[in-house]
Amino acid sequence: MKKVAFYTLGCKLNYSETSSISRMFEDKGYAKVDFTDTPDIFIINTCSVTENADKKCKKIVKEAKKISPNSFVTIIGCYAQLKPKEISEIPGVDAVLGAAEKFRLFDYLNDFTKGGVFASEIKEAKAFNASYSIADRTRTFLKVQDGCNYGCAFCTIPLARGKSRSDTIANIVAQAEEIAQTEVKEVVLTGVNIGDFGIQDGRRKEKFIDLVKALDEVEGINRFRISSIEPNLLSNEVIEFVAQSKRFVPHFHIPLQSGSDNILKKMNRRYLSDLYQSRVEKIKSLMPDCCIGVDVIVGFPGETEEEFLTTYNFLNELDISYLHVFTYSERPNTKAVDMDGVVDQRVRNERSKMLRGLSEKKRRFFYEQQLGQEFNVLFEEDIQDGTMHGFTENYVRVAAKYDPILINEVKAVKLKSVNAAGYVEVEEIEEVLVH
Repeated sequence: MKKVAFYTLGCKLNYSETSSISRMFEDKGYAKVDFTDTPDIFIINTCSVTENADKKCKKIVKEAKKISPNSFVTIIGCYAQLKPKEISEIPGVDAVLGAAEKFRLFDYLNDFTKGGVFASEIKEAKAFNASYSIADRTRTFLKVQDGCNYGCAFCTIPLARGKSRSDTIANIVAQAEEIAQTEVKEVVLTGVNIGDFGIQDGRRKEKFIDLVKALDEVEGINRFRISSIEPNLLSNEVIEFVAQSKRFVPHFHIPLQSGSDNILKKMNRRYLSDLYQSRVEKIKSLMPDCCIGVDVIVGFPGETEEEFLTTYNFLNELDISYLHVFTYSERPNTKAVDMDGVVDQRVRNERSKMLRGLSEKKRRFFYEQQLGQEFNVLFEEDIQDGTMHGFTENYVRVAAKYDPILINEVKAVKLKSVNAAGYVEVEEIEEVLVH
């Protein structure tokens, strides 16, 4: 029995796809093993959102060949689509498969006896390949959409994943029902641009709101969480439905990228700051305890000190809960790479540090607002020094005394205080489990 190991870089979407590809191997009789367990085959699923992700790919290949010198190393994912020839020249790489080929490894690689580069032009990536992760029994990442029709100036994802396309609502509900038969308690909806859900065979046939409504009826899943959704696609209808739904939790992650309208226009984003602010206000008016996460990019070409401070002040005044801060990095074949006004790397790093500090303040303030209230926590197999962790429905990270019976259970707790590590301690854990 041949042994195969997987390594995933990047987003939740990549994790869902790796998990599905690993099940294909297991169905064919391969043994899935840890990276360090001298595998015969390595499958490395790559990201190319930042320059750092490219460097990580090279490092992982080097480590793989140290662990198992005679192994067959295959690279898939976004980096593989964008730079197949460059990757094929990395010492130790045997095969590279692009976006249209990665779910057909066995067709191309002849049971991993034949190497080569198999990466057709991105326009050939038309099929939607259903995926969901099952490695973590606490939660599953369920892919509902792939690709993107937007042309943001900083982004390589449309070049790496192709045009927007989706599964059908019927298929996704069927997958959710499959997941419900396992021990998983929470499903996270993932995709490249999930608010654009509904395009099949190049035409819009369904809508994201209808998917949300259908999933809300799936029995056996405690929680559905929306991973990330563009502000212009997060409609009032979606917000209003989540506010009264049975299973969708009060947590949104909404990319902003900049609080400066001038920079948003340069980025080719499809909204301005006033629309973003109105979305946050709408959410908070219906769900005061809702957690709102924000993506923001610092150091985009032409971003002046004044424009950065506009972003900082905009975020500081918004009722949000945390930030994911990205330092702009130049990506080949994007519009931004040729723009004037390159921001010095030192300045980019300083701005990034400022926003990360703001994120910590925002998160702590959000946590403090929740103290004294009761929530339901899904406890994870995340144990450190006799303490276990989990998340409330509104994404507060909780710490409690380790109790093995609580792992992968949803329990009612009262939030007590924020500890030195930044987690929320719970006061009393009820005896009755929440089902």
